[in-house]
Amino acid sequence: MKRIAFFIGVLVSLTMTLPAGGRKDTGKTKAGKLTVVTTIFPSYDFVRHIAGDQVSLTMLLPPGAESHSFEPTPQDIIKIQNCDVFVYGGGESDAWVDQILESMDTSRMEIITLMDCVEVVEEEIVEGMQEEEAAEESEEPEYDEHVWTSPQNAKLIVRKIADVLKRRDEANAARYEKNTGAYLTQLTELDASFQKMIQGAKRKTLVFGDRFPFRYLADAYGLRYFAAFPGCSTETECSAATVAFLIDKVRSEEIPVVFHLELSNEKIADTICEETGAKKRLLHAAHNITKRDFDRGVGYYDLMAQNVQALQEALY
Repeated sequence: MKRIAFFIGVLVSLTMTLPAGGRKDTGKTKAGKLTVVTTIFPSYDFVRHIAGDQVSLTMLLPPGAESHSFEPTPQDIIKIQNCDVFVYGGGESDAWVDQILESMDTSRMEIITLMDCVEVVEEEIVEGMQEEEAAEESEEPEYDEHVWTSPQNAKLIVRKIADVLKRRDEANAARYEKNTGAYLTQLTELDASFQKMIQGAKRKTLVFGDRFPFRYLADAYGLRYFAAFPGCSTETECSAATVAFLIDKVRSEEIPVVFHLELSNEKIADTICEETGAKKRLLHAAHNITKRDFDRGVGYYDLMAQNVQALQEALY
């Protein structure tokens, strides 16, 4: 996600006007709770499963908002400045976070980067995929930041977050460990559900009329994929050649389902389905959820369990 330099400059200037550390004490609330801030939904949901109401938890990305076009407000910057534990992804989409953190005194803050919790892989351009327009040349590889889309990775992330919370709040460490154990059991069962479903599948190919943020999921369960864009693309319109390639792929391999992402305009998937007769289905990357689902308490586990069913329809 590309950020306008002027916007970054304004936010950095704001943080430099705040008191060093942003607080007079450890940053705990008046009730003595740790303050935890996360940028996106997966880490928010992981924290609430580990800590429940024992921490004061905030998610910066508003429910229903598109994560790749998110721009923080001055109030968001102050929340980061004042928190005890800050959790963010760490990829290209979070370049703004790195700018902000560089301007802060983070000596009293624990920072967790999701990409540091797992073994990352480079983002790839597969056959037929449309690359980002005017992509900047860089000698540095760009790693896929959607690490949570594999339940196996989610377990590693949950353990890391739990270890930090236990260290920062020893009084509640036993409770955090108990909650973590229960949640890791659920994630292990989720992983087993994916593996069992994949073992019985008659095909291993997915087609996305959308971005593809599921590289870690695909790698974990031996799936191949074709998609309109890579996971962090900001493009919403793809070339006729890309659409034609995906249509041909659905026809030639008799793919029954074309996937789209949450909060997508679904136009490309609609076009492919209209031309091929394939069904359109959602595969949820859990970047974010709707306000309605957020208020209902829908979580990562629920979304990924739905994905098991959606994949079964596509692969059987």
